[in-house]
Amino acid sequence: MLWRKGRRSDNVEDARDDSNAGSGGLRFGGGRGLSLAAVVLIVGIGLLTGQDPMQILGEVSNQLSQQSLAPTLQQTRQAPPANDEQADFVRAILGDTEDTWGQIFQQAGRQYKDPTLVLFRGRVASACGLASSATGPFYCPADQRVYLDLNFFREMSQRFKAAGDFAQAYVIAHEVGHHVQNLLGVSARMQAARQQGQKMEGDGGLLVRQELQADCLAGVWAYHAQQRLKWLEPGDIEAALNAANAIGDDRLQQQGQGRVVPDSFTHGTSAQRVRWFKTGFAQGQLNQCDTFAAKSL
Repeated sequence: MLWRKGRRSDNVEDARDDSNAGSGGLRFGGGRGLSLAAVVLIVGIGLLTGQDPMQILGEVSNQLSQQSLAPTLQQTRQAPPANDEQADFVRAILGDTEDTWGQIFQQAGRQYKDPTLVLFRGRVASACGLASSATGPFYCPADQRVYLDLNFFREMSQRFKAAGDFAQAYVIAHEVGHHVQNLLGVSARMQAARQQGQKMEGDGGLLVRQELQADCLAGVWAYHAQQRLKWLEPGDIEAALNAANAIGDDRLQQQGQGRVVPDSFTHGTSAQRVRWFKTGFAQGQLNQCDTFAAKSL
């Protein structure tokens, strides 16, 4: 992939050297832990109400971490160094997603708002809570940021045998696809559906349909990027399809637990992920990505 043709985005923040992001323990409330009196009070409330005091403490701690730790991290983030090739790659891919979706939204009479991509190492605080590298790349609709630990790309290559620049670009484009969904109102509808008790997990569930749509949107981006830059080389599309195939629910479950449990699917099968990426890449049409209306995934 001739990724150096891409325009570099200015919306990449580097939190990899953040002492808070990589530390082993949490400090809540701007560095002030819960006081002993507060802990005793919470335990007392738990005993009176029949709730698990540890669960209450966990919820309070999580709220404090989101309110105080996330803003602290955001204040110390900066642009990645100019000589960091991996970060330069991320900036090039993100920049092209901005160009692509900006043009698509403009043609539809809408304005595209660029997301921010945060590079982290180990763990990170977002408006959606704390997350570790084990979570994998993710998008937080609450702060409109994509979070990425670059070590995930090494894991893709070593564990999932999914290597190559375009395989990595597919991962970034998928997360940006979630940002596009957020701007189009899909995230809000998902939240409303969850509150109404609709089926979220499982084969054909709303979470699977949301993830497959992000795969399709990644394909839409890939189509337009190729039309504009002609940057794909032989084997690039196969690398992206291999990445989509490697991280399907069925394949990951088979590798991790020796059996497939469709009722717990959240991202779709390998075949479904490949199919929807190819659907988006075939013509680059946004209207081809309505996984929520599809009878067959």
